[in-house]
Amino acid sequence: MQHTPHAPSRIWQCGRHTLDLSRPHVMGILNVTPDSFSDGGHFIDPQAALDRAHAMIDAGADIIDIGGESTRPNAPALSACEELCRLMPIVQALIDCGKPISIDTYKPYVMRAMLAEGVDIINDIRGFNSPVAIDAVADSNCGLCVMHMQGTPQTMQNEPIYDDVVRDVACFLKQQLCRLLDAGIKPDRLCVDPGIGFGKNLAHNIALLQTLNDLHEKTKAAVLIGVSRKRMIGDLTGQPTEQRTAGSVAAALYAMAHGAHVVRVHDVAQTVDALKVWQALSNRST
Repeated sequence: MQHTPHAPSRIWQCGRHTLDLSRPHVMGILNVTPDSFSDGGHFIDPQAALDRAHAMIDAGADIIDIGGESTRPNAPALSACEELCRLMPIVQALIDCGKPISIDTYKPYVMRAMLAEGVDIINDIRGFNSPVAIDAVADSNCGLCVMHMQGTPQTMQNEPIYDDVVRDVACFLKQQLCRLLDAGIKPDRLCVDPGIGFGKNLAHNIALLQTLNDLHEKTKAAVLIGVSRKRMIGDLTGQPTEQRTAGSVAAALYAMAHGAHVVRVHDVAQTVDALKVWQALSNRST
């Protein structure tokens, strides 16, 4: 089905919340996993996870993105039941925190269960590349983050190859958006993520970040970027994971200056402070 071209969305409709895309938004990462690449095991305890979420909110996070399964390179797959056991107590405790709650999952069963709890965003690393995943979210009003990934977390960094990474990623994202629109999902619910580090090498990642405005124009959707503490930052700075805050903040600011509407970060306070200074110096609204 061919869709009539529409103007780029000015809002991102995320369940109970409507995000104004005229300003950048900071999404704080909350991994309740034992094996995530950066903070695995730090917040597996529910109280530690809740303390972390509230600290990010106090620091200025606009969205809290909760992940129950690691998607780092070579991460083992997790059952839906085990993923829900990690997510459920945290979501139930945070659902009324006043900020949009996002769930980082690719499993339709988990999507349905989390939407039943009232979450606002489903963030799918597989880009809803399954009719079952589309069915799971179609009848809700949640925001959808459609990400590109080549391969799976177990295989994605095994020499990724593209004919043209910018074109190939944009084509996949546009195709998935059309499938979601065909399912009756409104355009203002949609956000795209080129998937920095998910089946890409350093050159691929740089090319994608340098063409974010073009991605927004091609997809007419909000753009989310997640580069925080990733291997790309280590490759450019020579720093180990725990010392990549400065590089991550620089990448987030670059992304926001070049078309990203949402940045997904570990270091919320530092990113928010940098954003305030950048906005003031750029005569942008705060």
